[in-house]
Amino acid sequence: MDTGSDEGISAAFIKGRPDALQLAYERFAPLVYTLALRSLGAVPDAEDVTQQVFVSAWRSRDTFDPERGSLGGWLTAITRNKIADMMQRRQRDQRVLAQVAGRATPPGTDGTDAPGDNMVDRIVLADELARLPESQRLVMTLAFYSDLTHEQIARTLELPLGTVKSHIRRGLLRLRSRLEADGVTH
Repeated sequence: MDTGSDEGISAAFIKGRPDALQLAYERFAPLVYTLALRSLGAVPDAEDVTQQVFVSAWRSRDTFDPERGSLGGWLTAITRNKIADMMQRRQRDQRVLAQVAGRATPPGTDGTDAPGDNMVDRIVLADELARLPESQRLVMTLAFYSDLTHEQIARTLELPLGTVKSHIRRGLLRLRSRLEADGVTH
């Protein structure tokens, strides 16, 4: 079987050959990465999307039908979906950050919270932060209390940038769901 051609790579991919994922990655990763980078504008996000595309494609390779289109076209469709997911996560994270930032205003200056209510919210938030796994709590604390950028946190903790972003995203989601369950968010 010719694994140098797109058709050969597709055939190996469909059969689930052990080298098929590597062949598909070598052939199509530059396309996937370029699409992600142009859409998202950040190298770490483009790298994350590229990885997600190939993991997703390999796991769902039984749904690929070469009669409906090429492997490159199918991977491009997965890429578009992963980019859309990443953009939605960014928007969600922005909304959560805006909510958290809104809660950080001095008591009474926004006209909605009495000084006592704001203090209770801060105590609840601190309690919920303490319940996070240590790695997430440390990253969240550096991000929101020390005002460090993702890159600065990665350097400080000697962690990959993607790991820092994942800790922050998962931490924010966990905090939001816990605070909503406790009735703290408005």
